[in-house]
Amino acid sequence: MHAWSPDTLLAGHVATSWSIDGAAHVEGEPDLPLTATLVRRGEPRHGRAVLYLHGWNDYFFQDHVSAWFDAHGFDFYALDLRRYGRNLRAGLVAGYVADLREYESELDAAVALIHEDHAGVPITFAGHSTGGLVGSLWASERPGLLAGLILNSPWLDMQGFPLLWRVMFPVSHAVAAINPLAELAASLDTGFYRSSLHASLDGEWNWDLGLKSTPAFVPRWGWGRAILAGQAKVARGLHIDTPVLVLTSQESNFSRTWSEDMHGQDLVLDVDRICAAAVNLGNHVSIRRIKGGVHDLVLSREPVRAVLFDEIDRWLEAYVRPEQSIERYRDELGSETIAGHR
Repeated sequence: MHAWSPDTLLAGHVATSWSIDGAAHVEGEPDLPLTATLVRRGEPRHGRAVLYLHGWNDYFFQDHVSAWFDAHGFDFYALDLRRYGRNLRAGLVAGYVADLREYESELDAAVALIHEDHAGVPITFAGHSTGGLVGSLWASERPGLLAGLILNSPWLDMQGFPLLWRVMFPVSHAVAAINPLAELAASLDTGFYRSSLHASLDGEWNWDLGLKSTPAFVPRWGWGRAILAGQAKVARGLHIDTPVLVLTSQESNFSRTWSEDMHGQDLVLDVDRICAAAVNLGNHVSIRRIKGGVHDLVLSREPVRAVLFDEIDRWLEAYVRPEQSIERYRDELGSETIAGHR
């Protein structure tokens, strides 16, 4: 049994960390254990659980999300991957991985820890951006494990012209084979995304800029090859065996000129490409585009968040906890009326 301690970043949460078996350092990194950290909201008290995975240049800090799931009958857990967030140490190559399959051991360990709290409890996966891609690949190899997937702007495809990325894929292999840590001259963020969200600039959210939106996260060719390989698997079809909800903003904006509309657009990924790729995840995929949503939809402005969480709640009731819908309708219509129509 792992020991849980008060989380150092979020009040009302506890955390447990572990050294990742077999995790290899890259050239130049200090000889420190590579760790993963699982964060839990309070004590387990529900019959269901949700496992959340962050995106690139990110970590779990959205305590309003854990509060929402707790209020809706889910024990909430969030995983910070190696070289991210609570595991990011000086000298580590932030966010780097050479193969997205390396994260499977961390996700499997997180599931084992959740099952220590509740043996056999249904787990719903929730992932944002890169976490949505990683979680989808992992879920496709774990049939029967999950009750469903909620994907918040998952990075299922690249922005730009498809022909460009067909050319870049073999190039990434060639360059990464020679120098995987070489910097990839590409930016996923103009800087407008951070400035539209962080409370110190033009937003309402207060996260640790040393752990998210930090220049330490440099795209590298080895990492880029891993992302492209994962997206290629999505394009071939993943056959995830459980319902999937894909949520995106209604529109993207990659302009280099600031506008107030950017408070309600995805400034990082191409939502049209995400939605087109989403159909390859499995046979039961729901897609919902949220008007006014930002890239991390849970950080959208409050009226938009309300729409987002209503959509998630409706999907959960339909596919993850349908008995609650039945109970609610029984209360509204009367148990005898329901019984008479069986």
